[in-house]
Amino acid sequence: MEADEGEAPRRPVVGHILVVCTGNICRSPYIERRLAGLLAGTGAVVSSAGTRALVGAPIEPGSADLLAAAGGSTADFAARQISPAILAEADLVIASTQLHRAESVRVNPRVLRRTFTLGELADLVRDADLAAEAADTDPELPWARRLGEIALRRRGLFRARPAEESDIPDPYQRGTAAYATMASEIEKALLVVGPALRPPTG
Repeated sequence: MEADEGEAPRRPVVGHILVVCTGNICRSPYIERRLAGLLAGTGAVVSSAGTRALVGAPIEPGSADLLAAAGGSTADFAARQISPAILAEADLVIASTQLHRAESVRVNPRVLRRTFTLGELADLVRDADLAAEAADTDPELPWARRLGEIALRRRGLFRARPAEESDIPDPYQRGTAAYATMASEIEKALLVVGPALRPPTG
């Protein structure tokens, strides 16, 4: 349905974004809650899970402290294990590392074409004209799924970074400096991924 004359263009629904790491207590909850804040008002649903989750555990204090400092909410979090059903709900799966991406696809092969590491997704959409490239995607699909299609088409344009450069390092039980490195790497990627996940209005 077209907007009435004088109305602002209607933004498409963002959809459901799933973030994956190992224990679902350090990296993925940090990314989840930061994305939820960055996408506030868009209707996005952001959740997370782990490949070997410490089911029911809260966010690790090292991540929770940095998340709170960045303005993210740490409330009402409980780690959960990825499953085929949880993955199937996602319009876009964001993995902390290449191994997490591979494990997500192993658990549910149907998410192959919409699963990216956070670093990879940032690289693929960094210089994209998203409004123009969105014209080649289905406008009825959630924006997160359309962004995944755009990123997938752009894979051949870039040399993939090796894992040691693109993976978010695991800070678990490695001290304050490791958590700071984790947060820094995530924040650099979110400078690109956060705005990209807000649908263009054109």
